[in-house]
Amino acid sequence: MTASDPKRAIGSMTALPPRSSSRDVLEALTRMIEVEGLTVGDKLPTEIDIARQLGVGRAKVREALTAWQNMGVVTRNKKAGTRLATEVMSNAIHLPVTVKLEAESLLRTHAVRRPLELETVRLATRNVTPQASRVILGRVSELMAIFEAGQDWRAADYRFHEALQETCGNPLFGQLIQQIQHAFNEVYEAPFGMTQLGEGSIPLHMPLAEAVVAGNETEAVRIMAAILDLVEDEIRKSMKRMMETRND
Repeated sequence: MTASDPKRAIGSMTALPPRSSSRDVLEALTRMIEVEGLTVGDKLPTEIDIARQLGVGRAKVREALTAWQNMGVVTRNKKAGTRLATEVMSNAIHLPVTVKLEAESLLRTHAVRRPLELETVRLATRNVTPQASRVILGRVSELMAIFEAGQDWRAADYRFHEALQETCGNPLFGQLIQQIQHAFNEVYEAPFGMTQLGEGSIPLHMPLAEAVVAGNETEAVRIMAAILDLVEDEIRKSMKRMMETRND
C-alpha cells in the first residue's frame, strides 16, 4: 500500500455525529491526510466513499471539497479524481477553511433574507393596526431594555421581528425567514464564535418600530436596509479579523 492509496486512506476516517457540518467534514479529511501521510499529488477517496464512511450526505462532502478547490488545496476532475495540490496540516489549513465556509454560508443566507425582510417591513407599515402597534412598541421596548442592561438580547430580537412578520399580513414571509435562519443554525450556531452577531444594529430597532407604527413606509424600509447593511458589515469584518489573526 502507498500513501496515495485512497481505498486504504478511507479506512482511517470514522463516522461523524448527526447533523455534522462541512467544517466537520474538512476536519475529518485533514486528520485522514495527516494519519495516512498524504502529500501533493496524492489522490483522495471519492465523494461517495467519503460520504459513506463519514455517514453524511454527498452534498455536504461536495461543499467541503469545493471550498478546498476554490482555495487551491485540491484539484478535481472526472478522470483524475480529487488530488492534493498543496500540503495540508491541521494547524495550517483548518482555520482559513472554517472562516471561508462560515462567511460564504452566512453571506448567502443574509442575501436571501434581505428582500424578505425589506418586504416584510414594507407590508407591515401598510397593514399596521392600533393593536399591532402596541405589540410592536412593547416588544421593541423589551428588546432595548434587555440590550441596554447588557443581557442576551437574541430572544427579544426574535420576538420583535416576529411581531413585524405577523403584522405584514402574509405568513409566508415569516415562515421563509425562520426556515432560512433555522437551516443556517443547524450548521453554525455561533459563526466566528460570535454569539451576538448583529449587536451593532440593535440601536436602530427603536426608530424602525416607530416608523412602522407611524406607517412611514419609506423610512421603515430605509432603516431596515441599514440594519441589514450593519449585519453584513459585521460578518465581513469578522472574517477579515479571523484571517488576519491566522496570518500573524
